Amino acid sequence: MLNKPFTVLELLDLELTGHDTLNLKCIGGRKGLTRALTVIDTNRPGLALSGFFDAFVFERVQIFGRGECAYLEKLHREGTTDTIERLFAFGIPCCIFTYGLLPNEEFLAIAETVGCPILSTDLQTAEFGRRLTRVLSNVFAPKKTMHGVLLEVYGIGILLTGHSGVGKSECALELVERGQRLVADDIVEIRCVNGNTLLGRGANTLISHHMEIRGLGIINVAQMYGIGAIREQKELQLIIELEERDSNKLYDRIGTERKTLDILGIKVPVLEIPVKPGRNVPIIIEAAAMNERLKSMGYNSARDFNQNILKWIETGEAQSAYYGSDDSY
Repeated sequence: MLNKPFTVLELLDLELTGHDTLNLKCIGGRKGLTRALTVIDTNRPGLALSGFFDAFVFERVQIFGRGECAYLEKLHREGTTDTIERLFAFGIPCCIFTYGLLPNEEFLAIAETVGCPILSTDLQTAEFGRRLTRVLSNVFAPKKTMHGVLLEVYGIGILLTGHSGVGKSECALELVERGQRLVADDIVEIRCVNGNTLLGRGANTLISHHMEIRGLGIINVAQMYGIGAIREQKELQLIIELEERDSNKLYDRIGTERKTLDILGIKVPVLEIPVKPGRNVPIIIEAAAMNERLKSMGYNSARDFNQNILKWIETGEAQSAYYGSDDSY
């Protein structure tokens, strides 16, 4: 949930690119731009314009396509404004006209009176509806921030975590040098999209592709390694915890046990990797990424190894190998 209301004005001010652009402009009701948007879904108010308001979803953005505009012209010719006034009486957040269509002056006058924003876009109705739903899904997605470094390693989104000074940024820098891509350093914003996907990006997009290397300072990864070394966002698929090696701690050496961390209701696999001088952690992380890709394709190395050992024991070959060579001991 959002900490503060998301308003129509903020929708207009969103910096969207590519297939997310909405091409919106305000053509009336500017004093209502502070009205809040509270739901993701949209509505086409054809039935409401005809006078049927049962189950009218007034809290949604109301989209007017060619059909709705044609009906508005019919009401204008008949001199009927009752249903339009009833429509605005519900306190709808805003009306958006597609195909670059504009409402008549009568409609705009009523909207100005009640302070309801009227927006227009040149996009087709179906395409605009898809884009707006996608944009609002991102805006209203549950989110949290985590400390760490988010990278794309062989197509897998990996979040490196660990205590300050353990070497997360240095490890990430080595991975970038080896051709992997940086998404965000230090503070990562995680959003739950569609209820089953975690997307990570920098909490502050202005500094997300900068890294702090102790003894060196702040570096700009995009400038040093090229635009191909960064990504704006990436699905979070694996968490790797870097920690100073503890000789008293038992680390998983086979990989049959799967540790997970619950983030916004989604369980993400977690690996604990001990760090000590001389250990090539970046190569281990790359191997972990490739192993995770194999798991997503249905192959589990640890499980397959365990099953082969059990089959070997069951066939009796293990006993022969143990007792067969020399029984004099």
